Amino acid sequence: MTLNKKKIIFLTGTRADFGKLKSLIEITRNHPDFEVHIFVTGMHLLEQYGYTFLEVQKCGYQNLHAFKNHTDERTMDLSLAKTIEGFSAFVKQVSPDLIVVHGDRIEAMAGAIVGALNNVLVAHIEGGEVSGTIDELIRHSVSKLAHIHFVSNQKAKDRLIQMGELADSVFVIGSPDVDLMLSSNLPAIEQVKSYYEIEFETFGVAMFHPVTTEYDRMDHYAKEFVEALLESEKEYVVIFPNNDLGSKFILKEYEKLSNHPKFRIFPSIRFEYFLTLLKYARFMVGNSSAGIREAPYYGIPVVNIGTRQKNRALHQDILNCGYSKQEISDAIKIACSSSFSKEDLFGEGNSDQLFLKSLVSCEFWDIDKQKQFKDLVY
Repeated sequence: MTLNKKKIIFLTGTRADFGKLKSLIEITRNHPDFEVHIFVTGMHLLEQYGYTFLEVQKCGYQNLHAFKNHTDERTMDLSLAKTIEGFSAFVKQVSPDLIVVHGDRIEAMAGAIVGALNNVLVAHIEGGEVSGTIDELIRHSVSKLAHIHFVSNQKAKDRLIQMGELADSVFVIGSPDVDLMLSSNLPAIEQVKSYYEIEFETFGVAMFHPVTTEYDRMDHYAKEFVEALLESEKEYVVIFPNNDLGSKFILKEYEKLSNHPKFRIFPSIRFEYFLTLLKYARFMVGNSSAGIREAPYYGIPVVNIGTRQKNRALHQDILNCGYSKQEISDAIKIACSSSFSKEDLFGEGNSDQLFLKSLVSCEFWDIDKQKQFKDLVY
């Protein structure tokens, strides 16, 4: 079936959500029925985090728009307001038929607010999941503002239905980053090590993000984390945290690792290169969702620290521990001597195909912008 050409805006605010949206962007921009635009904001425009807008540009996309939304670390609400203002102007300029947002960041919330208030269809990628931090509040808020949901598994769909969303508006497609993970196009580990000048034979991947609801303890948590890494005497690839409230404490502790022979520290790593590093890592430690979602596909031992991933769907072998140096150190020792079974919780690597299948149907574009709340029948 042929559609009139539809304009789609993908909104990306971080290196992580761009990696998760990339396969969806690729499959729609190469389809004759769609005109794809990409609104790039958030961490992508911050020099401190590697100015990853350049990585988006390298993909060769035609319709790119960059908008700097950052205020400062303590004002996520003002950054949200600024994003709404900038994205609203862009939406009025483009007049899209669909806005696609991902996950649980303030940029996704801004996109959903603008779409809902301007009578534009909003599709939310990976809604219906739980974590236990402020991210979860944002994710559920975005879901309630969105008209269409592309979720990673049946449990996520069930939660959205529990939240009053119509079953016909929820599509299970898996997690789009799995499309890249399972593709044959990832760079070789030798290429990645050469590009990033990583000389370690074996290494762990360390990623530790702030927990905004525990801001008053983040300085202590960051100190314990870094001391545990040093005490382990392992070699690590360390990647900067996101820029949420509390990130300054983590970055300050990372200064202790600067020029240390057992650590290579990066503000950001290209998503495909990161996946290759993860695939060949001995283990992963921190509180990143990559340890919950991506690592199990490769069978990588994971040390999951603290509360940031609380209530997530977890691989049965993941080592959960507290924030203390001793707990982290003990878990790292176990991870280094463990082997994890591979587990598939978030799709089979065909999210892009399932996404496109929905978009090329007439029924998709007839989804009502006037949302209804569906009561559960007990």
